[in-house]
Amino acid sequence: MLVAFSVAPSGGDNTDASVHDAVAAAVEVVRRSGLPHRTDSMFTTIEGDWDEVFAVVKEATDVVGEFGPRVALVLKADIRPGYTGEIDGKLERLEKALDARGGD
Repeated sequence: MLVAFSVAPSGGDNTDASVHDAVAAAVEVVRRSGLPHRTDSMFTTIEGDWDEVFAVVKEATDVVGEFGPRVALVLKADIRPGYTGEIDGKLERLEKALDARGGD
């Protein structure tokens, strides 16, 4: 399973609109998990089985909760039993398709 998620604090009296410290704390949780992962400017994607992936999402959400009284969590999951290595495999297939089309 692949899960892309974004988690951020909201509310409170913090006038700084940036959430980078909270996001950094969440990404540290993901990195410590040992699961395959990739972080970009909008989401962190992790790969594993249901229980291990959602345990990491829960821990990351809990850590972000320390930065404010409310937490926003966005999830998108690709649940495909029997498949592993899809965090890279999907991108490899995309690049191959683009190459076949003459894309850059």
